[in-house]
Amino acid sequence: MIERRVLLALGGTIVGIVGGTVAAANGAPVPGVAAALGAFAAGLGNLVVSPAAGADASTGAVTAAAVSQPDDRSSAPSLADARIEAPDQSTLFDLPAAATVPAGPSVPSAAPPPPVDPPAVQPPAPPERVPLLIDPGTGLFSEDYFDIAIEARLAAARRHLRPVGVVLLEVVEGLRSNEVHATDPIRVAEAITITLREADTACRRADGRFALLLEDTPENGAIWTVERIRRRLVDEDSSLTVWAGVACYPAHAFDSSSIMKAAVVALDAAREWRQDRIEVAVGE
Repeated sequence: MIERRVLLALGGTIVGIVGGTVAAANGAPVPGVAAALGAFAAGLGNLVVSPAAGADASTGAVTAAAVSQPDDRSSAPSLADARIEAPDQSTLFDLPAAATVPAGPSVPSAAPPPPVDPPAVQPPAPPERVPLLIDPGTGLFSEDYFDIAIEARLAAARRHLRPVGVVLLEVVEGLRSNEVHATDPIRVAEAITITLREADTACRRADGRFALLLEDTPENGAIWTVERIRRRLVDEDSSLTVWAGVACYPAHAFDSSSIMKAAVVALDAAREWRQDRIEVAVGE
Protein backbone atom coordinates (compact mmCIF):
# COMPACT_ATOMS: atom_id res chain seq x y z
CA MET A 1 0.00 0.00 0.00
CA ILE A 2 2.82 2.35 0.84
CA GLU A 3 5.03 1.47 -2.16
CA ARG A 4 2.19 2.14 -4.59
CA ARG A 5 1.68 5.62 -3.22
CA VAL A 6 5.39 6.31 -3.43
CA LEU A 7 5.54 5.22 -7.09
CA LEU A 8 2.52 7.38 -7.98
CA ALA A 9 4.10 10.41 -6.28
CA LEU A 10 7.37 9.94 -8.11
CA GLY A 11 5.63 9.48 -11.42
CA GLY A 12 3.54 12.62 -10.95
CA THR A 13 6.63 14.60 -10.03
CA ILE A 14 8.49 13.46 -13.10
CA VAL A 15 5.56 14.26 -15.37
CA GLY A 16 5.20 17.73 -13.89
CA ILE A 17 8.84 18.51 -14.29
CA VAL A 18 8.84 17.36 -17.92
CA GLY A 19 5.71 19.34 -18.70
CA GLY A 20 7.13 22.48 -17.16
CA THR A 21 10.33 22.11 -19.06
CA VAL A 22 8.48 21.73 -22.34
CA ALA A 23 6.40 24.82 -21.59
CA ALA A 24 9.47 26.83 -20.85
CA ALA A 25 11.06 25.72 -24.10
CA ASN A 26 8.03 26.82 -26.08
CA GLY A 27 8.35 30.40 -24.88
CA ALA A 28 6.53 30.35 -21.56
CA PRO A 29 9.30 30.10 -19.05
CA VAL A 30 7.48 31.38 -16.00
CA PRO A 31 4.40 29.10 -16.23
CA GLY A 32 6.67 26.17 -17.11
CA VAL A 33 8.89 26.68 -14.06
CA ALA A 34 5.81 27.14 -11.85
CA ALA A 35 4.28 23.94 -13.17
CA ALA A 36 7.49 22.04 -12.56
CA LEU A 37 7.82 23.35 -9.01
CA GLY A 38 4.16 22.56 -8.34
CA ALA A 39 4.54 19.01 -9.51
CA PHE A 40 7.68 18.61 -7.40
CA ALA A 41 5.88 19.98 -4.29
CA ALA A 42 2.89 17.71 -4.90
CA GLY A 43 5.11 14.70 -5.07
CA LEU A 44 6.86 15.61 -1.84
CA GLY A 45 3.52 16.19 -0.14
CA ASN A 46 2.28 12.80 -1.11
CA LEU A 47 5.44 11.25 0.25
CA VAL A 48 5.07 13.01 3.58
CA VAL A 49 1.35 12.65 3.97
CA SER A 50 1.11 9.06 2.93
CA PRO A 51 2.85 7.56 6.01
CA ALA A 52 0.70 9.71 8.35
CA ALA A 53 -2.37 8.51 6.66
CA GLY A 54 -1.13 4.97 7.11
CA ALA A 55 -0.55 5.68 10.75
CA ASP A 56 -4.04 7.06 11.06
CA ALA A 57 -5.39 3.99 9.47
CA SER A 58 -3.41 1.74 11.75
CA THR A 59 -4.45 3.80 14.74
CA GLY A 60 -8.02 3.57 13.72
CA ALA A 61 -7.65 -0.13 13.39
CA VAL A 62 -6.20 -0.39 16.84
CA THR A 63 -8.94 1.82 18.23
CA ALA A 64 -11.58 -0.26 16.57
CA ALA A 65 -9.99 -3.36 17.93
CA ALA A 66 -9.97 -1.86 21.40
CA VAL A 67 -13.59 -0.89 21.14
CA SER A 68 -14.54 -4.29 19.85
CA GLN A 69 -12.86 -6.02 22.79
CA PRO A 70 -14.91 -6.26 25.98
CA ASP A 71 -13.84 -4.20 29.05
CA ASP A 72 -12.52 -6.71 31.52
CA ARG A 73 -12.41 -4.13 34.30
CA SER A 74 -16.16 -4.25 34.73
CA SER A 75 -15.94 -7.87 35.63
CA ALA A 76 -12.80 -7.58 37.82
CA PRO A 77 -13.51 -7.41 41.54
CA SER A 78 -12.87 -4.01 43.18
CA LEU A 79 -10.82 -3.45 46.32
CA ALA A 80 -13.97 -2.56 48.19
CA ASP A 81 -15.45 -5.95 47.28
CA ALA A 82 -12.26 -7.85 48.09
CA ARG A 83 -12.50 -9.93 51.19
CA ILE A 84 -9.99 -11.93 53.13
CA GLU A 85 -11.05 -15.47 53.40
CA ALA A 86 -10.35 -17.07 56.74
CA PRO A 87 -11.48 -20.25 58.41
CA ASP A 88 -13.54 -18.33 60.93
CA GLN A 89 -14.43 -14.86 59.66
CA SER A 90 -16.67 -14.09 62.62
CA THR A 91 -13.70 -14.60 64.93
CA LEU A 92 -11.42 -12.28 62.94
CA PHE A 93 -13.69 -9.45 61.89
CA ASP A 94 -16.96 -9.57 63.86
CA LEU A 95 -16.06 -7.32 66.85
CA PRO A 96 -18.63 -6.29 69.47
CA ALA A 97 -20.01 -2.78 69.27
CA ALA A 98 -18.54 -1.80 72.63
CA ALA A 99 -16.27 -3.49 75.12
CA THR A 100 -18.12 -4.83 78.08
CA VAL A 101 -16.61 -4.27 81.55
CA PRO A 102 -17.50 -6.90 84.07
CA ALA A 103 -19.84 -5.44 86.65
CA GLY A 104 -18.40 -5.04 90.14
CA PRO A 105 -20.21 -4.89 93.43
CA SER A 106 -22.94 -2.30 93.44
CA VAL A 107 -22.13 0.83 95.40
CA PRO A 108 -25.10 2.59 96.96
CA SER A 109 -25.43 6.16 95.80
CA ALA A 110 -24.56 8.75 98.39
CA ALA A 111 -27.52 10.49 99.93
CA PRO A 112 -27.76 14.18 99.05
CA PRO A 113 -26.53 16.47 101.81
CA PRO A 114 -29.24 18.01 103.94
CA PRO A 115 -30.15 21.57 103.07
CA VAL A 116 -28.13 24.12 104.93
CA ASP A 117 -29.96 27.10 106.27
CA PRO A 118 -28.41 30.40 105.31
CA PRO A 119 -26.59 32.08 108.16
CA ALA A 120 -28.71 34.43 110.12
CA VAL A 121 -28.03 38.04 109.44
CA GLN A 122 -26.53 39.54 112.54
CA PRO A 123 -27.66 43.05 113.35
CA PRO A 124 -24.84 45.55 113.31
CA ALA A 125 -23.19 46.04 116.63
CA PRO A 126 -24.18 49.28 118.27
CA PRO A 127 -21.42 51.83 118.12
CA GLU A 128 -19.37 52.20 121.24
CA ARG A 129 -20.36 55.10 123.38
CA VAL A 130 -17.92 57.92 123.07
CA PRO A 131 -17.09 59.40 126.47
CA LEU A 132 -18.36 62.94 126.88
CA LEU A 133 -16.13 65.49 128.52
CA ILE A 134 -18.72 68.23 128.87
CA ASP A 135 -22.27 67.97 130.15
CA PRO A 136 -24.47 69.43 127.37
CA GLY A 137 -27.10 70.73 129.84
CA THR A 138 -24.92 72.78 132.15
CA GLY A 139 -21.51 73.21 130.51
CA LEU A 140 -19.78 71.55 133.47
CA PHE A 141 -17.58 68.50 133.08
CA SER A 142 -19.32 65.16 132.62
CA GLU A 143 -19.33 62.03 134.78
CA ASP A 144 -16.85 60.35 132.40
CA TYR A 145 -14.41 63.17 132.98
CA PHE A 146 -14.94 63.00 136.75
CA ASP A 147 -14.08 59.27 136.85
CA ILE A 148 -10.77 60.01 135.14
CA ALA A 149 -9.97 63.20 137.03
CA ILE A 150 -10.39 61.66 140.49
CA GLU A 151 -7.74 59.03 139.72
CA ALA A 152 -5.30 61.71 138.59
CA ARG A 153 -5.99 63.93 141.60
CA LEU A 154 -5.52 61.10 144.09
CA ALA A 155 -2.25 60.07 142.42
CA ALA A 156 -0.96 63.64 142.72
CA ALA A 157 -2.16 63.82 146.35
CA ARG A 158 -0.21 60.66 147.27
CA ARG A 159 2.92 62.01 145.62
CA HIS A 160 2.74 65.41 147.31
CA LEU A 161 1.02 64.29 150.55
CA ARG A 162 -1.86 66.70 150.03
CA PRO A 163 -5.54 66.18 150.92
CA VAL A 164 -8.34 66.04 148.35
CA GLY A 165 -12.00 66.75 149.13
CA VAL A 166 -14.85 64.95 147.27
CA VAL A 167 -18.39 66.30 147.50
CA LEU A 168 -21.68 64.90 146.16
CA LEU A 169 -24.34 67.61 145.96
CA GLU A 170 -28.09 67.36 145.33
CA VAL A 171 -30.44 70.36 145.11
CA VAL A 172 -34.22 69.93 145.06
CA GLU A 173 -37.27 72.15 145.41
CA GLY A 174 -40.86 71.64 146.63
CA LEU A 175 -39.82 69.75 149.75
CA ARG A 176 -42.17 71.75 152.01
CA SER A 177 -45.16 71.12 149.74
CA ASN A 178 -44.34 67.42 149.36
CA GLU A 179 -43.75 67.90 145.62
CA VAL A 180 -40.03 67.18 145.54
CA HIS A 181 -38.26 67.45 142.20
CA ALA A 182 -34.85 68.46 140.97
CA THR A 183 -34.29 72.15 140.51
CA ASP A 184 -32.98 73.85 137.40
CA PRO A 185 -29.47 72.44 136.88
CA ILE A 186 -28.28 75.60 135.17
CA ARG A 187 -28.96 77.61 138.29
CA VAL A 188 -26.96 75.16 140.42
CA ALA A 189 -24.12 75.11 137.86
CA GLU A 190 -23.83 78.89 137.95
CA ALA A 191 -23.61 78.94 141.78
CA ILE A 192 -20.95 76.21 141.76
CA THR A 193 -18.88 77.92 139.04
CA ILE A 194 -18.86 81.24 140.91
CA THR A 195 -17.86 79.62 144.21
CA LEU A 196 -15.10 77.15 143.23
CA ARG A 197 -11.47 77.99 142.54
CA GLU A 198 -9.75 77.43 139.24
CA ALA A 199 -7.89 74.42 140.62
CA ASP A 200 -11.17 72.71 141.60
CA THR A 201 -13.29 70.55 139.28
CA ALA A 202 -17.10 70.55 139.04
CA CYS A 203 -19.01 67.81 137.19
CA ARG A 204 -22.62 66.82 136.64
CA ARG A 205 -23.35 63.11 136.97
CA ALA A 206 -25.81 61.08 134.92
CA ASP A 207 -28.25 60.81 137.86
CA GLY A 208 -28.61 64.62 138.02
CA ARG A 209 -26.38 65.09 141.03
CA PHE A 210 -23.22 67.21 141.10
CA ALA A 211 -19.72 66.04 142.03
CA LEU A 212 -16.90 68.32 143.18
CA LEU A 213 -13.16 67.68 143.37
CA LEU A 214 -11.54 70.17 145.74
CA GLU A 215 -7.80 70.45 145.29
CA ASP A 216 -5.67 70.49 148.49
CA THR A 217 -8.82 70.71 150.64
CA PRO A 218 -9.33 68.85 153.93
CA GLU A 219 -12.64 68.03 155.58
CA ASN A 220 -13.28 71.50 157.08
CA GLY A 221 -12.48 73.29 153.84
CA ALA A 222 -14.86 71.02 151.92
CA ILE A 223 -17.69 71.76 154.36
CA TRP A 224 -17.10 75.49 154.09
CA THR A 225 -17.14 75.35 150.28
CA VAL A 226 -20.49 73.52 150.25
CA GLU A 227 -21.93 76.03 152.70
CA ARG A 228 -21.04 78.95 150.45
CA ILE A 229 -22.80 77.25 147.52
CA ARG A 230 -25.86 76.54 149.65
CA ARG A 231 -26.16 80.15 150.81
CA ARG A 232 -25.91 81.49 147.29
CA LEU A 233 -28.76 79.20 146.11
CA VAL A 234 -31.03 79.69 149.10
CA ASP A 235 -30.60 83.47 149.03
CA GLU A 236 -31.96 83.51 145.50
CA ASP A 237 -34.77 80.98 146.12
CA SER A 238 -35.78 79.97 149.67
CA SER A 239 -37.80 76.99 148.38
CA LEU A 240 -34.61 75.14 147.46
CA THR A 241 -33.14 72.40 149.63
CA VAL A 242 -29.43 71.47 149.47
CA TRP A 243 -28.10 68.06 150.52
CA ALA A 244 -24.39 67.23 150.45
CA GLY A 245 -22.10 64.34 151.37
CA VAL A 246 -18.39 64.97 151.98
CA ALA A 247 -15.50 62.47 151.92
CA CYS A 248 -11.79 63.32 151.91
CA TYR A 249 -8.46 61.71 151.16
CA PRO A 250 -6.73 60.47 153.27
CA ALA A 251 -9.06 61.05 156.20
CA HIS A 252 -11.86 58.75 154.98
CA ALA A 253 -10.38 56.48 152.26
CA PHE A 254 -7.28 55.93 150.14
CA ASP A 255 -8.62 55.03 146.70
CA SER A 256 -11.22 56.48 144.41
CA SER A 257 -13.85 53.73 144.71
CA SER A 258 -13.75 53.80 148.53
CA ILE A 259 -13.96 57.58 148.60
CA MET A 260 -16.97 57.59 146.26
CA LYS A 261 -18.76 54.96 148.35
CA ALA A 262 -18.15 57.02 151.49
CA ALA A 263 -19.49 60.16 149.80
CA VAL A 264 -22.63 58.30 148.62
CA VAL A 265 -23.29 57.02 152.14
CA ALA A 266 -22.89 60.53 153.52
CA LEU A 267 -25.29 61.99 150.93
CA ASP A 268 -27.91 59.35 151.70
CA ALA A 269 -27.66 60.29 155.36
CA ALA A 270 -28.17 63.98 154.50
CA ARG A 271 -31.23 63.22 152.38
CA GLU A 272 -32.95 61.79 155.45
CA TRP A 273 -33.34 65.34 156.74
CA ARG A 274 -36.20 67.52 155.47
CA GLN A 275 -33.97 70.56 155.40
CA ASP A 276 -30.55 71.63 154.20
CA ARG A 277 -27.96 69.19 155.43
CA ILE A 278 -24.21 68.52 154.95
CA GLU A 279 -23.00 65.10 156.13
CA VAL A 280 -19.37 64.04 156.45
CA ALA A 281 -18.29 60.48 155.82
CA VAL A 282 -16.97 58.24 158.59
CA GLY A 283 -13.36 57.15 158.27
CA GLU A 284 -12.41 53.51 157.66
